[in-house]
Amino acid sequence: MKFSIGGSLKLAFRPWVEGIENIPAEGPAILASNHLSFSDSFFLPAVLDRKVTFIAKAEYFTSPGVKGKLTAAFFKGVGQLPVDRSGGRGAGEAAIKSGIEVLERGELFGIYPEGTRSPDGRLYRGKPGGLARVALATGAPVIPVAMIDTEKVQPPGKVVPKMIRPGIRIGKPLDFARYQGMEGDRFILRSVTDEVMYEIMKLSGQEYVDIYATAAKRQIADQAKAAEAKKKAEAGTAGKAGAAADTTGRAETGA
Repeated sequence: MKFSIGGSLKLAFRPWVEGIENIPAEGPAILASNHLSFSDSFFLPAVLDRKVTFIAKAEYFTSPGVKGKLTAAFFKGVGQLPVDRSGGRGAGEAAIKSGIEVLERGELFGIYPEGTRSPDGRLYRGKPGGLARVALATGAPVIPVAMIDTEKVQPPGKVVPKMIRPGIRIGKPLDFARYQGMEGDRFILRSVTDEVMYEIMKLSGQEYVDIYATAAKRQIADQAKAAEAKKKAEAGTAGKAGAAADTTGRAETGA
């Protein structure tokens, strides 16, 4: 299924690729990418000859009915690995364990250091837990990847994609073997993550924001709520003013 889906995507969208020679022909490697769209996990594997395994939430694999079974089959076919992410820290540990297992089999493991899709197209601070811990525990090289314009192909909330040609830039592998065995040091984890995010920023050309994308999403949601509340308040004030003016006008005319 991976080849049929990948072939269809390449034929329909014709994604351009730079730096594909940086993907090793064999052996383990971590592909650390920015995250602009739901479709990122499909376009990247589509342009590679090797299988890439990403982490996906378990609900994609356990939904009931015919649609649920088709969805599960699709995600399995494109190399998605189910992980229950509802348990907080335990969920993070499960994702790390799964990533290590993929790399120990000599395969490619895909991860989004930001932890979630960018809410506005900018690049956000990488979370140090997953990427750095998996890299230091396995010694696998980290290959920075930049997805280009995939958010224009399938904006958040849109089901039908637009026929826009996306791009993928693949950077040179980063070697963190000098830190191997130090995955318990939070300063090392932060340093490794920041180095990877810097390389992704150079490849993508995105504006970098030094906060987590999850925090940015909360800020955007809070601002939207505040704007809506202000709009309602202004509408209420205008309504009261109009009613008062109408009352005054009728009193003056003796109506």
